[in-house]
Amino acid sequence: MSFDFLNLEQAKFEGMGEQKVSLQRNRKTQTQFVEHLLQDIEALEYMLEHNMFESGITRIGAEQEFCLVTKDWRPANNADPILEEINDPHFTTELAKYNLEINLDPVELKKDCFQVMRNELESLLFKANVAAKKNNSKVVLTGILPTITQTHLKLDYITERPRYLALNERLMAQRGSHFHLHLMGVDELSIQHDSVLFEACNTSFQLHLQIDPDDFISSFNWAQAIAGPVLSVCTNSPLLLGRELWSETRIALFKQSIDTRHTTLALKDQMPRVSFGSHWATGSIVDIYKENIAQYKSVLAQEIDENSMEEIKKGNIPKLKALSLHNGTLYPWNRACYGVGGGKPHLRIENRYIPAGPSVLDEMANFVFWVGLMKGRPKKFDDMSKVMDFRDAKSNFIKAARYGSEALLRWEGKEYTANDLIETVLLPIAKKGLLDSNINSDSIDFYLKIIRDRISLKGGSKWMISNLRALKEKQKTDQALRLITRYTYKNQKKGIPVSQWKNIPTKVRLKDFTPWVGHVMTTRLFTVKEYDLASLATSIMEWKNIHHMPVENGNGKLCGLLTWTHVKKMKSKKMDKNVTVKDIMVDKVITTTPTTSIEKAIAVMKENLIGCLPVIQHEELIGIVTIKDVLVFDHE
Repeated sequence: MSFDFLNLEQAKFEGMGEQKVSLQRNRKTQTQFVEHLLQDIEALEYMLEHNMFESGITRIGAEQEFCLVTKDWRPANNADPILEEINDPHFTTELAKYNLEINLDPVELKKDCFQVMRNELESLLFKANVAAKKNNSKVVLTGILPTITQTHLKLDYITERPRYLALNERLMAQRGSHFHLHLMGVDELSIQHDSVLFEACNTSFQLHLQIDPDDFISSFNWAQAIAGPVLSVCTNSPLLLGRELWSETRIALFKQSIDTRHTTLALKDQMPRVSFGSHWATGSIVDIYKENIAQYKSVLAQEIDENSMEEIKKGNIPKLKALSLHNGTLYPWNRACYGVGGGKPHLRIENRYIPAGPSVLDEMANFVFWVGLMKGRPKKFDDMSKVMDFRDAKSNFIKAARYGSEALLRWEGKEYTANDLIETVLLPIAKKGLLDSNINSDSIDFYLKIIRDRISLKGGSKWMISNLRALKEKQKTDQALRLITRYTYKNQKKGIPVSQWKNIPTKVRLKDFTPWVGHVMTTRLFTVKEYDLASLATSIMEWKNIHHMPVENGNGKLCGLLTWTHVKKMKSKKMDKNVTVKDIMVDKVITTTPTTSIEKAIAVMKENLIGCLPVIQHEELIGIVTIKDVLVFDHE
C-alpha cells in the first residue's frame, strides 16, 4: 500500500500539491488542526445539502505502485535518482527507496476508456524502465517483491522525506513498543520490527471510481460486499521473506505492519488503522468521515490557511485539507474520498486491496471487472443490510486473502467456491454494468476473458507457489526467489497475462553479483538449550544429519556450538551420557552477519579452521552458514 503524503489522495484526481506535514508536538498545533477538521465536516455537509457536487458523470483513475530491483533481482535503493531521471509529474516517491508510484490521468467511463488508460500506463512504465536501466535497475510489478529480506527493512531504505520520517516516529510513539508481525500460512512468520518499513513490502494497483453523491452509501456498501470475491481472483502476493503465507499476504501484512494498538490485559474492541470495517455504512459520506474522526486520533498535522466555510461563502470550492490529511492516514480497503477537479468537487471510492501485477493486462482486467461490478449493481443490493450480513462480507474478504481462488464464500445465504461465484453470478453482473456504461463490447470480452482464464488455469499466487516449490527441490531458497523475480519481469515484458505464463525451468541458475551470507544461510535451524542432555542433542544431530548445532541459553541467545566431533565421541561412548550440552559445547563461537560477503565468510572459516558461522542480527540468531554452503563461491 501507500503512505503517499505528497499526494494524499490521487494527485491527478484532486489537483493537490505538496502538503507539508509535521508531528503534532503541542496542544496548540493539535487544537488548530482539529478546528480545521470540524470546519471541513461542516463544509462537506453544506455542499451535500446544497447539491454542489458533480454528478451524472463517472470518471475512473488509478495509482500504479512498482518495485525497483538490481541486476541480481534484489531490492534497489535508488528511487530518487530514477525519479529525477524520469522527470514526469505522474511519478512520485513511496515509503521505501525501492518503490515508486505512478498517478494516472482520470478518464471518463465510456467506450475505449480502458484502452486509453492501458496505453498511458504502458507508456509511463516504459519511461520508468528506461530511467531504471540508466541507473542499473529494472522495474517489476508484484504485490510483494519475493527477494525482500530483513536487511531491506532497515531505516537505511526509507525514502528521505520529512513526511515518511515523521510518520514512522509518530506511529512508533503511538505503539509504544516494537510492531509485531505474526502470519500463519503453509509456513509461519513471527517477527518484531522497529519501523513502519514492513509496510513498504506492499505494492498495489489502486483503483478510483467517481460516485454520485445520492448513490454513495449504496455504492460504498456494494464495494464492501464484492471485495472478497474480487480479491479471490486477483491474488498475487503469497511470499514474504521466503515464507509461503497467505494467497494475498499483503492484506495481513499491511494491517499488522502499522498496528498502533496497545496489547493489554483488558478486552477492548479497538479498530486498527488498516481495516475492512465493522458494519454497513449509513447516512452519507459525511457519516463515514465522522466515524473515522471519532475512531482514530490524528497522526500528522499540517499548517492550514484555508477556512472551508469562508471559502464557500466566497464562492470557492474548499480543498478540505485537514479532512484529506486525516483520511490519508487511515487505510480501509475501500476508502471514501473527496476531491476537486476542474473547479468542481466530486466523491469517489478508492479500491486499495488489488495487488500490483502480475502483468499490465492482468491489472487492467481486474480494473474492468471491478468497475463493471460497481456499475452493474442489481437494484436489490441498494440497501445492503436487507440482503447480506456485514460479517459475511468481512469473512469473505479474509478467506479470499488467505485462500484465494480456493476460498469458500457466502453470498445471499448460500455457499459458493470463489470461482463458481465469480463465473455464475458476478461476471454476468460485470458485463451488464460495462455494457450499460457504453464500454466497447470488444474491450469487455477481451478483459473479462482474462478473468475467466485465471479461473480455469492459474492466477499470480498459484504461479508463484508452484514454481517456488519446484525450484526449492533443486536450489537454495534465495536462488529460487531470485528466479521467480526474474521470470516475473520477463513475462511482464512479453505483455501476456499470468494464465499463459509457463513454469520456470528448475535447472536454471542465476549468477550472484555480490552475494551475502544472508543469501545462502540456512534459516530453518535445529537448536538446543545449554542444559539439555548432551546425549539427546547429539542424537538429534545424528538423526537429522546435522554437523553443526547452535546452543542457546535460557534467554534464547546464542551461547555455544555443538559439532560432529561431539556426535562421534558420544556415539563411541567416550562421553558420560548424563553430561549436559553446556559441559561439552564450544563456548567461544565466531559469528557473522547476514550482510557479510561470502568472500569474507570463507576467509574467516579458513583462517579459524572452522566449518560454520552462526548468523546474528539484532543480537538474535537468525541462521547458520556452513563451508558447504559457500564452497561454490570459493575461486581460490
